[in-house]
Amino acid sequence: MPGPRIVLIGPPGSGKSSVGRRLAESWRTAWRDTDEDVAASAGKSIPDVFIDDGESAFRALERAAVATALAEHDGVLSLGGGSILDEGTQRALRSYSDGGGCVAFLDVSLAAAAPRVGFNRSRPLLVGNPRQQWQALMDARRPIYEALATVTVKTDDLTPEQVAEALEELEARR
Repeated sequence: MPGPRIVLIGPPGSGKSSVGRRLAESWRTAWRDTDEDVAASAGKSIPDVFIDDGESAFRALERAAVATALAEHDGVLSLGGGSILDEGTQRALRSYSDGGGCVAFLDVSLAAAAPRVGFNRSRPLLVGNPRQQWQALMDARRPIYEALATVTVKTDDLTPEQVAEALEELEARR
């Protein structure tokens, strides 16, 4: 099957980056993060893309980054939390999973995400009341995450290593 070995989706604080790195290390493969791809293609940080160019420009760069990564990358792929909002990205992920690919939803509660995210950091969609904004984003995104996922792991009480182990077990059974 062409494409990534696994694609990780979920909200900020779910562990997509830390779990992705650990899975890639365990499987001796490359890890790729589409947020890093977007920043590299824009030549600036994601907050700067939002400020300078707006969310729609960011989402267009993100859509292209996801499509490219799904086509080129064969390791572990972590997507930005909001990438699943784009209908083109949803179609690409469905096509990937229909072809046998594994889309893992890393589910997390606000209580567990808060200390991981560090709501004082620069997160363009969490301005104002970051906890309230995170919950609103998650409420809107949860049905999409759940619809796209081929496997789900609740990460609240697990270390990144434990989540990676759970995903390895789930992937082995697929």
